[in-house]
Amino acid sequence: PAEACVPKNKKWRLYVFKNGKPLGDGGDGSGVLHIHRQSMFLLGRERKVADIPTDHPSCSKQHAAIQFRQIEKDDPITGFPKKVVNPYLIDLGSTNGSFINGDRLEPQRYYQLLEGDTLKFGSSSREYVLLHDKSNAA
Repeated sequence: PAEACVPKNKKWRLYVFKNGKPLGDGGDGSGVLHIHRQSMFLLGRERKVADIPTDHPSCSKQHAAIQFRQIEKDDPITGFPKKVVNPYLIDLGSTNGSFINGDRLEPQRYYQLLEGDTLKFGSSSREYVLLHDKSNAA
């Protein structure tokens, strides 16, 4: 979309868990996906095109996308509009759905993601928790 933008003020990350346990040993970074380096990330089973492979058989080849979008929002202190970049998730019409905090998304619709949201795809046991470098938990 025209409002696609690489985030500059926050370094967004997805922390990956499987069956409630973090992936990787913490030293190699395999359980942390840095998603602030481009404006869009495709998730799915098709490894040739997916930025974040999901691998689970219940996930579609091109399952969902995380898109950073720049919007104008009134500053609560000054009242003047300012530009902010936020992450959004869109399910690309997958068979088994995408979920934010357990709620299934309507396909082909953008949903704004918030710090601390948990994402799931299909019936995979993997969970992705969204945080950034300025998060208290990061």
